[in-house]
Amino acid sequence: MIDLYTWTTPNGRKASIMLEEIGLPYTVKAVNIGKDEQFSPEFLAVAPNNKIPAIVDHDATGGPLAVFESGAILVYLAEKTGKLLPASGPGRYKALEWTFWQMGGLGPMLGQLAYFAVRATEKSPDAIDRFTKESARLFGVMEGRLSAEPYLAGEDYSIADIACYGWTFAASAMLSKAAPAAWGDNPSIERWLKTVGEREAVKRGMAIPQV
Repeated sequence: MIDLYTWTTPNGRKASIMLEEIGLPYTVKAVNIGKDEQFSPEFLAVAPNNKIPAIVDHDATGGPLAVFESGAILVYLAEKTGKLLPASGPGRYKALEWTFWQMGGLGPMLGQLAYFAVRATEKSPDAIDRFTKESARLFGVMEGRLSAEPYLAGEDYSIADIACYGWTFAASAMLSKAAPAAWGDNPSIERWLKTVGEREAVKRGMAIPQV
């Protein structure tokens, strides 16, 4: 059994989508970040960086294993089950390449843009302009890839698509209105969003945790 510590964020939903896709049994432990529950001693024992998601795999070799950081969770679960990440070869490295692209670029930039353009009480034009331009650039990179391939790693759906889906879905719903210059016209991304979003495991994962 796996314990999933999560909340209703794009990063949290990577882990729940992955668990739904691979079919491992898991228990949801909601961590309400609006109430600072990520700073509780119980959660910090699992995820010392006080960020969701995190998992504890009670069936891991050698005893229970805690894993934090969404990208590490995706790779761990893929390797545990042999699903959604090739064991070797070019396909493996393409999937890892685009997964880490999300971790280092798409997620952080969209998170900053969402803060400055939507949540900040005092708007900073320079910050909004900076993160709008970088988000637009990243979506341009993603659009170029998806105009050439059905999925980010190539022909097959992978952890790279799971990593990017929640953030891109949120951007399509929120930033397309708050910062339209960041979203732009990306028909290949729109096609990919529809394809990935129609997967039953994705629908279930996006609804977790139910709060």
